Amino acid sequence: MRDGHVGGHVHGALRYALVGVAVFALSAGSVVAQSTTAMAASAAPGVPQDPQVVFTENFENGQGAAPIVVTDYTGPAPVDQTYKADPAWLTACNGWVASQQNPANPPAGSGCGGWWSSVKQLAGTLGKWAGGDPATNHAVTAYTNADPGPNKTQLEAVTPVAIGAPNRFLTFSVDAAEVNCYANHAKMGFYLLDGQQAVPTFTTPIEPCANPGTTVGGIAVGTYTSNSPVLFGGSAVGLRLVNFQASGYGNDAAFDNVRILDVTPQLDVAYSPASVEVGTDATLTFTITNTSELAVKNGWSFTERLPTGLTVAAAAPATDCAAPQVTAPAGSGQIGVTGTLPAGQASCTVKVAVTAARAGTYTTCAADLAGYAGVNPPGCAAVRFVPPVLAFDAHAHGGRVSSRLLSVGPLEPSDITCTETPGADRHALVKATLPGLGSLRAIRTEASGSVDPAGLRTAAATARTAHLRLLGGLVTAKEIVSTAKAQGDDAGHVNSTGQVTLTDLKVNGVAITDTKANLTIDIPLVAKVVINEQVTSADGIAVNAIHIRTPAGADIVIGHARAALTVPGKPCPTY
Repeated sequence: MRDGHVGGHVHGALRYALVGVAVFALSAGSVVAQSTTAMAASAAPGVPQDPQVVFTENFENGQGAAPIVVTDYTGPAPVDQTYKADPAWLTACNGWVASQQNPANPPAGSGCGGWWSSVKQLAGTLGKWAGGDPATNHAVTAYTNADPGPNKTQLEAVTPVAIGAPNRFLTFSVDAAEVNCYANHAKMGFYLLDGQQAVPTFTTPIEPCANPGTTVGGIAVGTYTSNSPVLFGGSAVGLRLVNFQASGYGNDAAFDNVRILDVTPQLDVAYSPASVEVGTDATLTFTITNTSELAVKNGWSFTERLPTGLTVAAAAPATDCAAPQVTAPAGSGQIGVTGTLPAGQASCTVKVAVTAARAGTYTTCAADLAGYAGVNPPGCAAVRFVPPVLAFDAHAHGGRVSSRLLSVGPLEPSDITCTETPGADRHALVKATLPGLGSLRAIRTEASGSVDPAGLRTAAATARTAHLRLLGGLVTAKEIVSTAKAQGDDAGHVNSTGQVTLTDLKVNGVAITDTKANLTIDIPLVAKVVINEQVTSADGIAVNAIHIRTPAGADIVIGHARAALTVPGKPCPTY
């Protein structure tokens, strides 16, 4: 403030207590007040979290009643930050870390003269605004008693601050106060430094006089957060404050509580539904949640590797993110997404249909990101693909006869008929006679349907017959056992097997030891005998241990077992 300007002095205590802290987001050509209520911390996707403080400086470390120039100040451990500035901002009543507890007289050679009390009041007002003690709060002040010139550095951190990882969205927040608003305003612009590169975090400079949170005794004061976060490529960040105002007529301001904020959105993943059948689709949802200041986040990106066995389905991806680019070709195992969260938007989503050819649990975690920038990596999410629920169909009997003159059986049938419910049916018979054809003893049959811990289904049937004698002794056996089994696999396919076990089988006096499927033996002028007869289909198998057909039209089956797994609602097998 040059001679002839009236200082803004606050007389006595502030007239009211400020409730909350109004946060102002800089936007093109204007400053817009946002909500003063801090949002409660929550891990829920879509619920914005408060920014994380990467670095903060309140200019209180080691300070007391004696004012010092900001270049003599050292911040707290472990950073022990020091600061530098252009010479113009260290003379003519500029660059003092001041407080209301400072002596009444200005520091020697400061150039503050009669404006020293106004300098101290700027610091006190900032303390009250931040909810602290206005009598002891310290702030960096400027009461320009000469023209500083345009675009000069008013403050710069000497040591870059480690931020842990690159590719983070960073911005800043600062408390600022200004007096003599009728004159030229301070125009403060903050830059993040990535090595020698200065990256602006603003679209218009901070002007407390033009955009106050409140005005107290002629002092405009507020908290200002940039609306132009930077997708910062480095892993250590520097800070620079440039004042664009060239004039010393006005330009009387102070700042405190400088913060570098991490405003990186959170990426979350989720599958729905949590369990689906093999061959159908589940939806993988990526939720990108803004931080609570809701500033624009432009150009975040990530590439997700799907778990082995999980692929992108045919359905087109859907998103409500701005400027989206979603790369998710059907059949691939990788999804690439780039997008923007516009200012004011809490979150957006990207939905991609995925499928699996085999049953299993597929888990997506942070380690599955092939690359990402501008998002916090997610936790884990899982989807389970289960085998299809197939109906059990299983049947077994000891034997049956059909001819022009006689019909017998099935003997001691056990049946599980086209049901999705697991269970078993068992029967036994001590002896059976086939009039005019022979006899059998000790028939035992069983049909069952079961589900293993992995959800895989099995239909099975067994027929066991002892002491067989047919066609006047031309066909005899001590025991025959036929089995049929239909098993579903983790891809929803049905695998069928059949087997016949023969003990002391003789046909026309010849011992039969070869049990290959569909072995056919002719007894001239008497019968055709098929051993281990098997008939297969896409969903199961039927096995006859012995099948005899005579020229007279008799049809005899001994030891029948069949098993199938069918799609519910389809007709039951009839073979």
